[in-house]
Amino acid sequence: MLTDRHTEVAGKIWEIANRLRGPYRPPQYRLVMLPIVVLRRLDCVLEPTKDAVLAEHARLVAAGTSENALPRLLTRVVGQGRKHPLYNTSPYTFQKLLDDSENIAPNLVSYINGFSDTARRIFERFKFGDQIEKLDSSNRLYAIVQAMAGIDLHPDRISNIEMGYIFEHLVMRFNEQANEEAGDHFTPREVIRLMTHLVYTGEEDVYKPGVYREIYDPACGTGGMLSVSEETIRAGNAKANLGLYGQEYNDESWAICCSDMLIKDEETDHIILGDTLGDGKTSDGFPGLDFHYMLANPPFGVEWKDQQKVVEREARDLGFSGRFGAGLPAINDGSLLFLQNMISKMKDPPEKGGEGSKIAVIFNGSPLFSGDAGSGPSNIRRWIIENDWLDAIIALPDQLFYNTGIFTYVWLVTNRKTAERRGKVQLIDGTRFFHKMKKSLNNKRNELSDIHIARLTELYDNYQDGEREAVMIDGASEERVVSRIFENREFGFLKVTVERPLRLNFRATPERIARLDDQSAFIGLAVSKKRKNAKAVEIDEAEGRAQQKAIRDLLAKLARNGLYKDRNHFEENLEIAAKRAGLKLPAPIKKAIFAALGERDPEAEICRDGKGRPEPDSELRDTENIPLPPDVALPLPMSFGPDMPNGDLVDAMREAIDAYIAAEVLPHVPDAWVDYAKTKVGYEIPINRHFYVYKPPRPLGEIEADIAALEGEIAGLLKGLVA
Repeated sequence: MLTDRHTEVAGKIWEIANRLRGPYRPPQYRLVMLPIVVLRRLDCVLEPTKDAVLAEHARLVAAGTSENALPRLLTRVVGQGRKHPLYNTSPYTFQKLLDDSENIAPNLVSYINGFSDTARRIFERFKFGDQIEKLDSSNRLYAIVQAMAGIDLHPDRISNIEMGYIFEHLVMRFNEQANEEAGDHFTPREVIRLMTHLVYTGEEDVYKPGVYREIYDPACGTGGMLSVSEETIRAGNAKANLGLYGQEYNDESWAICCSDMLIKDEETDHIILGDTLGDGKTSDGFPGLDFHYMLANPPFGVEWKDQQKVVEREARDLGFSGRFGAGLPAINDGSLLFLQNMISKMKDPPEKGGEGSKIAVIFNGSPLFSGDAGSGPSNIRRWIIENDWLDAIIALPDQLFYNTGIFTYVWLVTNRKTAERRGKVQLIDGTRFFHKMKKSLNNKRNELSDIHIARLTELYDNYQDGEREAVMIDGASEERVVSRIFENREFGFLKVTVERPLRLNFRATPERIARLDDQSAFIGLAVSKKRKNAKAVEIDEAEGRAQQKAIRDLLAKLARNGLYKDRNHFEENLEIAAKRAGLKLPAPIKKAIFAALGERDPEAEICRDGKGRPEPDSELRDTENIPLPPDVALPLPMSFGPDMPNGDLVDAMREAIDAYIAAEVLPHVPDAWVDYAKTKVGYEIPINRHFYVYKPPRPLGEIEADIAALEGEIAGLLKGLVA
């Protein structure tokens, strides 16, 4: 979190932002403050070499140097080792802008236009030029520049990581003013540090001097995941060569991220502006590329309607050759789409001659269990688990994020598990690893300390089933199991449809006959299909009403036969009566009569179809979730996707299904049977259930004593009022 110094700097910037009140409403402060903070940061970076750059630029222009050569030559003046151009050829700095107050607006525009191409493109995305004129006309521009000139943001004073904290704090404040929705939030840096500690644990190769590793974030925001990853690796390997790749759809966040990369002399072309999932105009910025490490906090609980057409087309046309072959989540939460995108960019695993990849991604609770068996979310979980990619899930405390107080979970996914982890998943309960903040920041009231991060990382590294920890529960210390290890198959189940036979009795009472008026086939008898000739319609409908009356009269005569316990017997009598009355009863009308006159009766005979098979009763239909047996071989023999044939699955699992039904269902309902054609595969990860500890209620005597004491207290209060 912010230190006192960073809090002071962020506070000063917020005080400057408040000077915008009037021309700007608080939710609009970001339009000015984010770009001007970036501009001041660049100003501080370039100020020490400003005069030398101007002199060299003048010399090179006088010598007729090619425009194409200028960026490389001027960048050398800024820093001998710099690889990516960053300089400014205008005569201005923040201090010099203040020397000409009358022309500060055009001079500021000239200053921004004097930057190297990448820096200039950053301010174009901020659309800062639109704000300069507004600030100047409202007599705010000079005051804002003057105030910002008094804040030193040079990297020697405020490191890039520290600058990330300040941006995070400011954006949180701006989001709070704009009442942003829960999915649009920044990831607290301590959460990112936990993710990096987890993802790089056990990764010995990344700490070899000279090693090259690529890191990718498909929803990179202002670049926190990439910056903290770089910090974590370089802390243990200063000579590591890192390629940082990211994509972000928000212009402001992209611009902040690029400015950070530019100052650090990283490749800004690797930060793509656009929608990772694809919105029809932009798409995946790195098609065909793969990465060693991937970290992300994608927006959760956010609809993906804008990307729906593109995503569905890719899933339909490319299947597993694209990114979304396993399935699509519900339209109101696209989190699992980002994970599928990341999995599609994993390097080949070691068994295929590759280096493999490792992923850390933050989700809310929905991806753990949303969706029924066979649905998109369930199939995505199944695809990940049956491929043995899910390594661990760490449950985090609630109230960690600024704009939402919900519980979150870190998923670790990899295709290079160590031998001891293969075929298994580790669950870690970190929900009580936090301390309360002295002062809350919007919804953020809890934070992870370095001790919590170290301990959670240790739990992951220890890889012990049943490891315990003393945690605080209701203000008291209690030892709890915080690490569990499960076989992959323990998260899977078969959803089996259990049918019960339809049993109906029939009686032609006036009340049941009246129900015919609710049956569409019976109603349709008096609805003419002739549209053009009114007379013909009238005749047609009159004939229909007469037919309806004849059917009612026919059924009324059956009333004297009393109650039928067998549908076949009732049908025989119905047909005999209809023949005597000269009525024809088409199948739809007969079905309507059965529906109106029939009532469920557990003592009645079973209703059977034309082949003598019992008909299922939809009201008695039930489902059973059957755990996968210990000896099951994964992956299961059933294709992914809705309505896929399940014959191979049933053949493989028939014995397990029948054994379960015989033991758990038939003793209670002996007439039940399984509709094997409806059998589906489901996967869910009920992490909370696995760490739940039952606490029995207090003894009744204690509760009664408390009630009696309260009653006495209330009586005493009432007595005082009466007196």
